[in-house]
Amino acid sequence: MASLPFNPIFNPHTPTCKPKSLPKFPQTHSRTYQEIDTNNKVLHIKLLGSLCKEGKLQESVDFIKEMECNNLYIGPEFYGEMLQGCVYEKNLKFGQQIHAKILKSGDFYAKNEYIETKLVIFYAKCDLFDVSSNLFCRLRKKNVFSWAAIIGLCCRMNLCKEAMFKYIEMLENEILGDNFVLPNVLKACGALNFVQFGKCVHGHVLKLGFESCVFVASSLIDMYGKCGVLVDSRKVFDYMYEKNVVAWNSLIVSYMQNGFNEEAIGVFYDMRNEGIEPTRVTLSSFLSASANLCALHEGKQGHAISVKSGLDLDNIFGSSLINFYAKVGLVNDAELIFHRVIEKDVVTWNLLMSCYVQSGKIDKTLDLSRLMRLKGFRFDSVTLSTILSASAELRDLKLGREGHCFCVRNTFDNDIVVASGIINMYAKCEKIPDARRVFDNTMEKDLVLWNTLLAAYAEVGLSGESLRLFYQMQLYGLPQNTISWNSVILGLLRNGQINEAIDMFTQMKTVGLDPNIVTYTTLISGLTQNGHNSEALTYFKQLLQAGYRPNSASIVAALSASTNMASLHDGRSIHGYILRRKIPLSLPVATSLVDMYTKCGSLNCANCIFDLIPEKKLALYNAMISGYALHGCAIEALALFKRLCKEGVEPDSITFTSVLSSCCHAGLVKEGLDVFYDMLTVHHMKPRVEHYGCIITLLSRCGDLDEAMQLIQSMPFEPDANVFESLLVACRELRETELEKHIANCLIMMEPDNAGHYVSLSNAYATTGRWDEVSKLRDLMKKKGLRKRPGCSWIQVGAEFHMFVSGDKWHPHTEKISTILALLDREMQLTRFCFNN
Repeated sequence: MASLPFNPIFNPHTPTCKPKSLPKFPQTHSRTYQEIDTNNKVLHIKLLGSLCKEGKLQESVDFIKEMECNNLYIGPEFYGEMLQGCVYEKNLKFGQQIHAKILKSGDFYAKNEYIETKLVIFYAKCDLFDVSSNLFCRLRKKNVFSWAAIIGLCCRMNLCKEAMFKYIEMLENEILGDNFVLPNVLKACGALNFVQFGKCVHGHVLKLGFESCVFVASSLIDMYGKCGVLVDSRKVFDYMYEKNVVAWNSLIVSYMQNGFNEEAIGVFYDMRNEGIEPTRVTLSSFLSASANLCALHEGKQGHAISVKSGLDLDNIFGSSLINFYAKVGLVNDAELIFHRVIEKDVVTWNLLMSCYVQSGKIDKTLDLSRLMRLKGFRFDSVTLSTILSASAELRDLKLGREGHCFCVRNTFDNDIVVASGIINMYAKCEKIPDARRVFDNTMEKDLVLWNTLLAAYAEVGLSGESLRLFYQMQLYGLPQNTISWNSVILGLLRNGQINEAIDMFTQMKTVGLDPNIVTYTTLISGLTQNGHNSEALTYFKQLLQAGYRPNSASIVAALSASTNMASLHDGRSIHGYILRRKIPLSLPVATSLVDMYTKCGSLNCANCIFDLIPEKKLALYNAMISGYALHGCAIEALALFKRLCKEGVEPDSITFTSVLSSCCHAGLVKEGLDVFYDMLTVHHMKPRVEHYGCIITLLSRCGDLDEAMQLIQSMPFEPDANVFESLLVACRELRETELEKHIANCLIMMEPDNAGHYVSLSNAYATTGRWDEVSKLRDLMKKKGLRKRPGCSWIQVGAEFHMFVSGDKWHPHTEKISTILALLDREMQLTRFCFNN
C-alpha cells in the first residue's frame, strides 16, 4: 500500500518522539489547542472533528501526531473522526491508509465496534461494494448505521432487490429503520415497481412516526410516482405538514414521468405561489412537461425563471432546455443553448443531433457528428441510433450501410438500441430482408428488438408477416406488450384490413391489455385514411370515455374524419373539447382546425384560428390559402401568398396549386400567370402536372383555347385526364363541339372504364344532333356495365344527416325544397338581368 503523505502515526502506547512545539494551526485552532486541558479527551475530539468537517485531513493528522508526541491517549474514536473526514471528502486513498494504521495498531482498534461500523460506512460511501459487504458480514454487532450504509450502497449500485432483502434481514434482527434507511428502501421499491412492498414500508413509516420527516415523505411521493399510483403520491404530499423543495420536486417528477404533464405544470405554479424557489431539478422537470405538451409559452417562462435565478447552464439543465426547444421546433434556440452550455457531455451532443433529425436538418446532423468526433467525444449507442435515424429519414441506404459498418467495426452491432436503429433504417429504405437478417444475427433479442421488426413489417403494410412474427413471439415465450399489438393493428390498417384491425383491438382487451393512447390514435388515423370516418369518430369518443387525454395525432385524425364528412357539428365539438381542457393549440392541431372550418363552410372561424397562432409555418399558410381558394376568395388568397413570401416562408407545390386554383375560379388570368412565372424564376420550382392543369383551366375558361392547347403540347410530360377534363368543360361552355368530341375520345382512350367520359362524348353528339352516335355510346356503356354515379351532397342538421342525390325525389321535403330552389333561381335570374342592364 502506498504510504501516507505525512509521517506515519505510531501506536499511542509507545511514543517514539520527544515533545516539541505545537504545529502551526490556523489562529482559532492554535489558540484553542493551547488553552485546553491536555487531558480533556472530549475537547480534543471536538477539535479533531472540526478539522475533519472542514476537510483539513492533513492538519488532523498533524494534530494526532502532536498529541502522540505529548503522550496523550488516542482512543478508537479519534480514528473514527478521521474516517468520517474521509467520508466527507470521499478520499478513498487517505481512508485506506488510516485503515492500514488501524490494523497495524492491533485488535484493540481493529475490532472496536465503533471503528468497524465507521469502516463499513466509509467504504460504502466510496461505492466499494465488495469491500464494504465483506466488512459488513464480519461485523460482530450490526447497528442501524451499518445497515443504513449497506442498504444505501445497494441502491446506488442499482442492486435494488439486494437492498430489499437487506431491509428484511435487518427487521428480522429486530433493528428498526430510521430516516436514512427508509428512504433508500422506498427508492428500491420505486425502481423495481414493487408497490405492495412499498406500501408495507409506508406502514412502517407510520408506526415509527417518520411521516412528519420531510425526506421520508418525499421518498414516499417518489416511490408511489414511479409505481404509477399517483393518487397515493398526491395524498402523501397533501398530508405533509412542512413541504420543502424536494417534496415539490418529487410530485412534479411523478406527474411528468407518468404522462400527466398538465398536472406537473399546475404543481409547479402552485409551488411558485407558495414562495418556494425552484431548483435545477424543478425546472428540468417543468421543461420536460412543457416539451411533452409542446407548450411554448410555459417552457419559455421556465427558461426565463432560470435566467432570473442565475442558474448556470450545466450539462444537465442545458440538456433539458435543448430538449424543450427541440420538441417545440425552435431549432435556432436549441443551437443557441447548446453553444452556451459550459461543459458539454455526450448527452448534450446527442440531444442537438436528435433535434436536427426531428426537424429534417439531416445535413446538420451529420456535420455535428463529425464535429463531435473532432472534439474528442466517442459515439455511444444513442449517437449511432441518431445517425441511423438520419439515414432512415433521408432514405439514404448508402449512408445507412456506412453507419452499419461503423457499428460492426466498433462492436456496437449487438447493442440492442443500435440493432433496433439498423433494423428501422433498412425498413425505411424498403430493405425488409436486410432488416430481418440483422434481427436474426443479433445474439440477444429483447422485446424492443422484436417490436422494432414488427413495426417495420407494419409500416409497409406486410400484415401477414407482422401477424406471423406476432405469434412467433408467443412460441418463444415472449409476452407481447401494448406496442406489439399496436404494430399489428397498424399493419392491418395499412393493408386496408379494417375488420381484422378492429378484431385485434377487441382481442387486446380480452387478454387483459388495456389499449393506450397510441392504440386509439393508430385505429382512429387508420380508419380515417381508409374512409371509415364515422367509425373513426366513434373510437375517438371511446378514447375520451376511457379517460385518456387525446394527443395532437388523435385530435388531427378526428378532425380529418369530421372534414371528410363535412360535419361542422363534430368538428366544433372537438374544438370545444380543446378549449375546455385548455389543450395547447399546437401547429398540427391549428392547421387541422383551419382545414376543417374552411371545408365545412365556416371561413370566419378558420380566420380566427389562423390569427391565434403567433409563429405560423407553411402548413398553416397552405390550409388558409386553400380555404380561400375553395370559397372563391382569390384576392385574399393572393394577399396571404404575398404575406407568406414577405415573411421569408418558402412556398411549396401545394401553396402554388392553391393560389393558382383560386385564380382559376376567379378568372384572374394576369395574376395567375404572374404567380406561375414567379414559381419558375423566383422560387426555381419545376411545375407539376397539377400546376399546368390550373393554368390550362385558367386560359381555357377565359376563351384562350389555342393558348391552352399550345401549353399542353409544350408540357415536359404527358398530360393526365384532369388536364383534358378541364379543357372539356371549357369547350362545352364555349360551344366548341368538334374539339369537345376530340377531347372526349382522348379521355375514353386514357380511362376506358370512366363512365363520365362516355357521357361527355354523348352530350357532345347530342348537341350536334348526332343521335345515332348517342345511341351507340349508350349501348356500349351498357355492354361494359358502366353507369355514371349521380352527384351526391349532404347536410347535417343537429345530429341528423340529410343526403341528396341527383334526380332523387324520395326526400320527405322534396316539394318544399324544390319550391325554395325555384324561388332562388328566379331571384338569381333577376339579379343577373339587373346587373347586365
